[in-house]
Amino acid sequence: MAQESAELLVIENVSKTFDGRRVLDNFSATLSTGKILGLIGKSAAGKSVLIHMLRGSEEYAPDEGRVIYNVNRCCKCGNLDLPFAGKPCSKCGGETEKLAVDYWSLKPDDSLRQAVKARVAIMLQRTFALFGDMSVVENVMEAIPADITGEARTRRAIELLELVNMTHRTTHIARDLSGGEKQRVVMARQLAKEPLFFLADEPTGTLDPTTAEIVHKGLVDYVRNNGICMVFASHWPEAIERMGDDAVLLDGGKTLEHGAPKDVCQTFMKDYHFDEKKQEGILGDPLIVLEDAKKHYFSVVRGVVKAVDGVSFEIREREIFALVGYSGAGKTTTSRMIAGMTPATSGSVKIKIGDDWIDMSESGFAGKGRATPYIGFLHQEYTLYPFDTILQNLSTCIGMKMPAELAKIKAIQVLVSVGFDKSNIENILYAYPDSLSVGEQQRIAFAQVLIKEPRIIVLDEPTGTMDPITKTIVAKSVIRARETLGETFLVVSHDMDFVMNCCDRAAFMKGGRVVCLGEPKEVLEEFSMEPVPEGE
Repeated sequence: MAQESAELLVIENVSKTFDGRRVLDNFSATLSTGKILGLIGKSAAGKSVLIHMLRGSEEYAPDEGRVIYNVNRCCKCGNLDLPFAGKPCSKCGGETEKLAVDYWSLKPDDSLRQAVKARVAIMLQRTFALFGDMSVVENVMEAIPADITGEARTRRAIELLELVNMTHRTTHIARDLSGGEKQRVVMARQLAKEPLFFLADEPTGTLDPTTAEIVHKGLVDYVRNNGICMVFASHWPEAIERMGDDAVLLDGGKTLEHGAPKDVCQTFMKDYHFDEKKQEGILGDPLIVLEDAKKHYFSVVRGVVKAVDGVSFEIREREIFALVGYSGAGKTTTSRMIAGMTPATSGSVKIKIGDDWIDMSESGFAGKGRATPYIGFLHQEYTLYPFDTILQNLSTCIGMKMPAELAKIKAIQVLVSVGFDKSNIENILYAYPDSLSVGEQQRIAFAQVLIKEPRIIVLDEPTGTMDPITKTIVAKSVIRARETLGETFLVVSHDMDFVMNCCDRAAFMKGGRVVCLGEPKEVLEEFSMEPVPEGE
């Protein structure tokens, strides 16, 4: 027997303009229960704008068009349900009425508008809003509706953690998780709200391919089994094809193609290619050396936690070196030890400054304080100064002391190097971060690192929210920085294309240890054949 279907979300010719720029132009789509729409396109294509508009964020109200949410409302308790005619309320069993809610025609304080918004869940790019001192399971339980109590509440939390493959981290404190793990807990928290409409902006952008596939399956099953609908944006054609029933290719706010996910992705990828990696000459002497480096810490809940458990390798001057592995393998902790942000518990992490080897676990100017001015770090959870222009974000806000004209020249140089078009540089320089897409903001954060001209640059998931074409530009900027400035890079990444085509060597980490080290091709082959760790 065919599953019952009903029209759930209707988007009618919506448009949006910011600062005179059309960021979304006459977009339309319809989703039925149990269906998923994928959005794909380059940075600033309009994907995130549409996601925020569907969420009901006030500043993203459409200039034109309508967003219609079809729901059943209980005449007794006011609960909202899927729009099946004559179906009783799922909460109290009362009689329901079918409504077509024209969301943006209602006032912000309208009770129906607020009720609909409460049933829309959203997961944003690189936003890891968790209670840092709470455990993973407590974070999820906190988001579960209050009418689910006792054992049922605990059982529901575990079910959601199973869906996002985080049951092996139930008692871990949220602040101690990796970026990819935090992202999955955020997803579980959003699903805990029992949404009718689920929105996701790059839901698996910072996950390794194997874990991403497991999460993709979990999300698809959730949408199908619960009859809700989902709109998600991604730069991964694999994610669009794997999850989408329908797909839209956006460019500059315009719909270029709307149809079958495979066809739409083929159009998107037709101009994409990574240039063949060139041999870049002889690398220098060892610059970074780790010898049996460990980072253990004590948790009241879990006892001794071995985040990094005896890592040894060296990185040579001008080398582009990658750390790969599943979420929680110890990659980010290792990179923070190298940058002097997290001291090693035992073993050594040393960086050569001049003729001296600096112990990065030793505090003070004679220790890591001597090396850290020469290290740049692009975090997964980067932040820009929202009330300052991009030029200010690249100069005064980060403590650059130089004449204003020189600061502007340097800002232009780094913006071009991370892929911004020269013809639009003036507009970018005097824009504010919130007016840019998340992918553009990420490139600004990368430019903040480059403009300081550090000797060593650590990039933690540098391409997670970038479209394939922008990734090639960033890869070229990394290689160019190595060639022209002699910079050394440590890249923490799940992006196999980026590692293969940009990096000289890679280390595959698992359980806090390096299990394979060598040429990117052989390491990535080893990684792809490695079974997912228990619980991943």
